[in-house]
Amino acid sequence: MNMCRREGLWKNLSPERTCLTEPEKETSRYRFRLMLCLLFVLAALSSGGHVCTADAETRGASNPLINEKSPYLLQHARNPVNWYPWGEEAFQKAKQEDKPIFLSIGYATCHWCHVMAHESFEDEEVARILNKYYIAIKVDREERPDIDKIYMSVCQALTGRGGWPLTILMTPEGKPFFAGTYFPKSGRMGMPGLIDILNQIATMWEKDRARILKAGQEITNAIQPGSDPDRPVRVVSVDTLKKGYSQLAARFDPKWGGFGAAPKFPTPHQLTFLLRWHRRSADSNALKMVEKSLDAMRHGGIYDQIGSGFHRYSVDEQWLVPHFEKMLYDQAMLAMAYIEAYQATGKTRFGKVAREIFAYVLRDMTAPEGGFYCAEDADSEGKEGLFYVWTPEEIKGHLGDVSGDLFCRFYDITEKGNFEEGKSIPHMPLTLQAFAQKEGMDLAKLDTVLKDARARLFDIRKKRVHPLKDDKILTSWNGLMIAALAKGYQALGDEPFVDAARKAADFILKNLRTSDGRLLRRYRNGEAAYPGYLDDYAFMVWGLIELYEATFEVTYLEAAIALNREMIDIFWDKKGGGLYFTGKGNEALITRSKEIYDGALPSGNSVAALNFMRLGRMTGRVDLEEKAEQLTATFSREVTTQPIGYTQLLSALEFMLGPAQEIVIAGDLSLDSTRDMVRVVHAGFLPNKVVLMHQNGPDGKRLEALSPFAREMRPMNQKSTVYVCEQYACKVPVTDAGKLEKLLN
Repeated sequence: MNMCRREGLWKNLSPERTCLTEPEKETSRYRFRLMLCLLFVLAALSSGGHVCTADAETRGASNPLINEKSPYLLQHARNPVNWYPWGEEAFQKAKQEDKPIFLSIGYATCHWCHVMAHESFEDEEVARILNKYYIAIKVDREERPDIDKIYMSVCQALTGRGGWPLTILMTPEGKPFFAGTYFPKSGRMGMPGLIDILNQIATMWEKDRARILKAGQEITNAIQPGSDPDRPVRVVSVDTLKKGYSQLAARFDPKWGGFGAAPKFPTPHQLTFLLRWHRRSADSNALKMVEKSLDAMRHGGIYDQIGSGFHRYSVDEQWLVPHFEKMLYDQAMLAMAYIEAYQATGKTRFGKVAREIFAYVLRDMTAPEGGFYCAEDADSEGKEGLFYVWTPEEIKGHLGDVSGDLFCRFYDITEKGNFEEGKSIPHMPLTLQAFAQKEGMDLAKLDTVLKDARARLFDIRKKRVHPLKDDKILTSWNGLMIAALAKGYQALGDEPFVDAARKAADFILKNLRTSDGRLLRRYRNGEAAYPGYLDDYAFMVWGLIELYEATFEVTYLEAAIALNREMIDIFWDKKGGGLYFTGKGNEALITRSKEIYDGALPSGNSVAALNFMRLGRMTGRVDLEEKAEQLTATFSREVTTQPIGYTQLLSALEFMLGPAQEIVIAGDLSLDSTRDMVRVVHAGFLPNKVVLMHQNGPDGKRLEALSPFAREMRPMNQKSTVYVCEQYACKVPVTDAGKLEKLLN
């Protein structure tokens, strides 16, 4: 059975995890016997090496990162290390000075990046060694995921794990020969120290360079993607969906929810796939897994009980102690999971959580221009989680003894504490109903007291030193949040959600595109930069599809179709099928990746597959459906072997296998009868549907140009009419909202 490797060295190191399928493991064993290249370096560390002298070069007040926009790079702009941004200047300098490159990759809200920075990169001794013997390059993984993906794959293959900070040593040509994550300044706990590594490799670069160059070339050769258009295609069928469900069920934690042991990650696309499997198979266990996991996360410390929003992951199996950073993509994906659970079950508590997530995003993560910020840090005042934890004395001092004691008992704020230094992370050991029953309290009164207490503590917490906010705007993550807000509006009807989605989409389409329409990756302080990657296109198309189905503004459907067309042109592999992560206009690196694994984020290929199916059905374009089939065939070996690693793609496959519904609403959106029809379509859990609005006038003509089949679908007897087609057959049109609800369900 496939085992998931947790990336990182101990509990808080990694914000991700990676699953390798059995075929991938075999490939890794074959290709990455090159681990020896890493081991011979580590084994040599005990033999001594260069000793940094006092006259080694150091930097002054700032280094070349001072001119960058990335908050992460700017964090290091005044290190004594002479950091360079990734670019021609750094590589030319390495070649001219005949030095290896020290590459460090991280991101602004990464806790262990902060630890290594404070311990080593702010240290004069480390800086002297780096500046004398290396060219040091810093990369923000969120700005340049193409660089990160390549060198992370090297680290995972050589060491069996990965994470951030990512540490790579490579030749001036960018060929890696050493990889790791966090290293302490000096050796401890069985880990080699960074100073020892740097000194020893500097010696090897001088005295045994041929060995290093050979290792770098072999590793570079090994990570080149295979392209075998003739390899057998496996049948991807309902059995693949069932196998994915069975693998998830085998790893499900019935006590605490979620999958596997500690650390636990939310992985919302696993839950949304299970909702689809439940709908297909009427398997109550699939739904139970979803509900248990969603409830446990909402009640746990991974959820910010005072200010809302989810932290990155839990270091324990109970969802109690989180890694405290908050990522935009987690909010988006989790909101979609709660929304779909609400649609599938009708249970209002799931809709309530989605509203809370959106309240946090709109309050704290939304730029005035309309885009959404990336993340909030785990640390404040140099300590992880300090902003979020409490003591009983603090609580009672702010709320009074009676209300304070009640709050502490409900949220498990104790003298001993459940976190570091006797502090406590608020969480809910009991539900509101169970606690009220235990205490003999009126449920409504308890709810009111706790709500008032949370509001007061939120105001108090605002006066604390806040964690850093990474305020850059990424196209891909904004696409996910646009999709989530649009879905939230469809299910819950809250106008602020669709207003925010519309404003963000308009901002991206206006400010993160070149003059010829190419998407750009990042925006900050008025500057947009870096040609967009696959994820930027796929996630943005997803957001625009959802936004069209929420608003029926044809502009968004037109934009989705145009970006999807451009994505195929830029990234599609005409020989081997599927989509590369980089394409025309992206910087040429030592290799190109083509990914399907659905990790913390779904892969661009998985999202694109579902986009192809939806746009194909919305426009009647069979060629787009064929693209989805080709993409699935390209990755069929991986998906059929270990479908648990590809649950977003399984959702696309579920749509492909059908039955899927094409819904055309013909009417005038200003009429109550038409809006009643829309509400029926929006309210239900219909994951395999597409919906179009055919109105009279210019918008109707624009829609007909995109979807010619809708031309003849018009109101009957001057009544709003809904046309539903399923599995290539059309039902009798309906003009009554009640009949439509029965037809769809």
